Amino acid sequence: MNQKKKLALVTGASRGIGAATALQLARDGFYVFVNFTSNASKAREVLDQIQAAGGQGELCGFNVAQPDLVDEKLELIAKSHGPLDALVNNAGVTIDSLLIRMKNEDLDRTLDVDLKGAIYCTRAAAKQMMRARSGSIIQISSVVGESGNAGQSAYSAAKAGLIGFSKSVAKELASRHVRVNVITPGFIGTDMTAALTEAQKEAILRTVPMGTFGSADDVASLASFLASEASRYITGQVIGVNGGMYM
Repeated sequence: MNQKKKLALVTGASRGIGAATALQLARDGFYVFVNFTSNASKAREVLDQIQAAGGQGELCGFNVAQPDLVDEKLELIAKSHGPLDALVNNAGVTIDSLLIRMKNEDLDRTLDVDLKGAIYCTRAAAKQMMRARSGSIIQISSVVGESGNAGQSAYSAAKAGLIGFSKSVAKELASRHVRVNVITPGFIGTDMTAALTEAQKEAILRTVPMGTFGSADDVASLASFLASEASRYITGQVIGVNGGMYM
């Protein structure tokens, strides 16, 4: 018998947590759609790594902040491959600013990508998953969506909004066996943290009980678990990957 390969879409998959998640899902047997907005060369590197490891996937470029394009791309996936089994909403931007200095355009961009983009993708994927009566949606939020952080009010608002949105949608979709969960990473070793000075890193690590940065793989392994049948009875949950900095 030919068994349909499970399909996963990871948004913002050209680097960092998104790239690690795409790779982990491919290792765990998913056919992975590697989403990117502008950095096609980095996304191609991720796909090359997937294929070099014996996995399968393809590039899937679109801007999550454009709802018509989101609907079009996910519909094309369903027509050519079938309904998605997993969606990881990872795409995001961070534009730090104190509230009184915040530019309207920066606020709009943060909410458009980090919150509304995830909502658009969730809505489009949920239509497929509800018909299939199966699926898992994983939102990559942030510890600052739970704890707040000075200078990140817009980002915190978007990530906190994603938590409330996901809990509501988890209740809406549960009867169709579609699960929705949220991961809230803390300080994860990425390109952004690599650019910090040693003094900045030391100050950050003083807030983390485990005393170290996490890795993108720490988040990716949890995302892959939540995408799998091993987590079939888990929905509406917010799970921190933060070394204990928020409990």
